[in-house]
Amino acid sequence: MRKYIIKTYGCQMNEHDSERMSYMLQNLDYTETDSYDDADLIIYNTCIIRKNAELKVYGHLGAMKALKKKNPQLIIAVCGCMMQIKEAREVIREKYKHVDIVFGTKNLSSLPYLLNQFHIAHERIIDVEETDDIDELQNAIRKNKHSAYVNIVYGCDNFCSYCIVPYTRGRENSRSNKSILTEIRSLGIQGYKEITLLGQNVNSYGKDMYPPMSFSELLRQIETIGSVDRIRFLTSHPKDLGEDLIDAMRDLDKVCNHIHLPLQSGSNRILKKMNRKYTIEEYTEKVDKLKSKIPGIAITTDIIIGFPGETEEDFEQTLDAIRKIRYDQVFIFKYSKRVGTGAAKMKDQVDEDIKSRRFQQILDLVNDICYENNSEYLGRIEKVLIEGKSKNDPDKLTGRTESNKIVHLNADDSIIGSIVDVEITGFSSFTLEGKVAK
Repeated sequence: MRKYIIKTYGCQMNEHDSERMSYMLQNLDYTETDSYDDADLIIYNTCIIRKNAELKVYGHLGAMKALKKKNPQLIIAVCGCMMQIKEAREVIREKYKHVDIVFGTKNLSSLPYLLNQFHIAHERIIDVEETDDIDELQNAIRKNKHSAYVNIVYGCDNFCSYCIVPYTRGRENSRSNKSILTEIRSLGIQGYKEITLLGQNVNSYGKDMYPPMSFSELLRQIETIGSVDRIRFLTSHPKDLGEDLIDAMRDLDKVCNHIHLPLQSGSNRILKKMNRKYTIEEYTEKVDKLKSKIPGIAITTDIIIGFPGETEEDFEQTLDAIRKIRYDQVFIFKYSKRVGTGAAKMKDQVDEDIKSRRFQQILDLVNDICYENNSEYLGRIEKVLIEGKSKNDPDKLTGRTESNKIVHLNADDSIIGSIVDVEITGFSSFTLEGKVAK
């Protein structure tokens, strides 16, 4: 049997794309390996959201040149968001001549055909389509045996000034609710307890369909699938978060009491430059509705530090927003200039040392808030989906609460894959400790 490795960078969408490629490869009699020396095929599934992720790809590809020389039969492929950008493709074409196959996000299902063509011709293939057609069949080899990703909408129409996604993933394109429900029913039959619905903006699901369909309506349809216990979703754009979705989260038993709602900045001036299409007041009003209608909901967010023109006053407004909302987790990113976006042309780019200082300030604040939030779990009984052994301590199991809190506990391996009642006995800023409740 031939062996393959897929190296994945970026978001959950990329992770699920890699799961889909694994399914295709295993149907071609490939088996997965961890050894680069044993691999017959190495695929890099790339991300271009931040410069650092792009540089990592180039670094790894450079290291592959010696391996290719040692094993000329090795096939090296690069796919994902980077390959949707012409400039990145040109870098691969000119500087990394040992790369054999290049393909984009929109022709993932062509992988078997591309491999076959390469075996026939033994010539480099670059195949990046601009089609908006959706592959409704979403078979995949899931990395997690108990929780599965399900794509529901592709692309993005928001064109935030810092973001390259609309240029790499295309415009918003919803998958049919029929195919989504069919996939989730199948996952339930296979024993998956939890489903995470994926989209750059899940809140806009169905707006491009005829007749239109709301995301909240899709959630209500998924709720009726008896074999699935939990429903999560990523990511929600604040401007499209309506009361119908908040009410669905309140009413539906299977929808977890957690929402990821990227703020990006607490300054209205910066939000306008980012083209986010909401104010901090509108955002806070929606957070208040979430908290009042869904007591105990966990809210997580993204923050961008050092957006062009961000002053100390703008930054202080972001700190104030974090203090007021008291997020359960904050993903902090230093602004990264992306060629082709509006923000890349803006003046007043912020110095790296200022970004680093502001990053640390937010991190210190978030650590304190998360510690205080997690302290409220002490003594509670929480329903936890046990996912497997802890990566840091194999003597312990790890799982997640409905509010997406990571819990570590000493327990028998027989409960892996089950949702169990866990008494919370300890906490830190980012994890909880517990024991199986009597």
